[in-house]
Amino acid sequence: MEFIKPDINIDFVGRRRIAYGVSLALILMTVISLVVHAGPNWGVDFAGGLLIQVQFDQPTEPDKIRSGLGEVNMQDSEIQSFGSAGKNEFLIRTEKEGLELEGLAQRVQDSLEKIFPAGSLEVRRVEMVGPKVGQDLRDSALMAIFYAILFIVIYISGRFEMKWVMGIAVAVALIGAVTLARMVNAGVLYLIIVALLVTLVVCFVLKLKYALGAIIALIHDVTITVGVFSLLNMEITLSIVAAILTIIGYSLNDTIIVFDRIRENLRKFRRQSLDITVNTSINNCLSRTILTSGTTLMVLICLFLLGGPVIADFALAIIIGVLVGTYSSIYVASPILLLWPPEVPVQQTKNKAPANRKSKKNRR
Repeated sequence: MEFIKPDINIDFVGRRRIAYGVSLALILMTVISLVVHAGPNWGVDFAGGLLIQVQFDQPTEPDKIRSGLGEVNMQDSEIQSFGSAGKNEFLIRTEKEGLELEGLAQRVQDSLEKIFPAGSLEVRRVEMVGPKVGQDLRDSALMAIFYAILFIVIYISGRFEMKWVMGIAVAVALIGAVTLARMVNAGVLYLIIVALLVTLVVCFVLKLKYALGAIIALIHDVTITVGVFSLLNMEITLSIVAAILTIIGYSLNDTIIVFDRIRENLRKFRRQSLDITVNTSINNCLSRTILTSGTTLMVLICLFLLGGPVIADFALAIIIGVLVGTYSSIYVASPILLLWPPEVPVQQTKNKAPANRKSKKNRR
């Protein structure tokens, strides 16, 4: 089934500089937002603290809820609306330590019912994570994302360039460096940023072009997804980390499809310039890309609109990831291959034949 004509020829490669400008603007937006918000808005899973979800029968204001929490010493809690406006649900979050969990839900309800009518509210959930556990979970989540991207270096290097040993050597060296740095208590976030930068430099120096394109595209996708959540001031929870890992897998799959067609066309059209071959390959995969992304987005939009507030953030993260991942496969990962000239330039191939004939005539 094809929505796109097989002979279509959109000049994606020719517009790559415009796409680079768009990507840089989005990444700059992410950096500015993270600086303004002093980093990602970590959820209770990672930051530690207490989270209470309360639903009211009637619309109310966060300040009124806050005033009703004085009896349980939670009047300085962060309160935000949760879910759709008509549901009147709120999340109450505090980082206070020493609160007694046993019977806390009932105490919160009793305290609020002194401000609100009895029976007009329901405490739907209470969660608590210690700061040490939250820090360990955050470090583990960051390392999971890092190792996912790192092992992609090995797979792409072997799959497309038959450089398994080189890819494994790069990965082992970086894993060793990360392990050593963790032993001296280096900050995990800064450590991962430095390790990824080193990975990019090593891939560029060793001419692991397919691996470099895939990694840059994945970093691009994850960064922009986190940036959108930062702009919307939404929490990064365990479910969002799961969504980010899903995005990495989806984006990589889409990139590999395009890379496979590029490699196939490079063998088929040896005398054709590299930019034309890359652009032709992207157009060849366009129908498949639109069908895959379109059907995936249909399911995700249904999840986002009908799945309820608990799964809405997860669905939103993957929606952003699918859109950005499809874009990066076309405009980020594939054009990276143009950083290196073809291994056998077309001009040289044309010039060699007459020279060889001339030398044979001279010998005769």
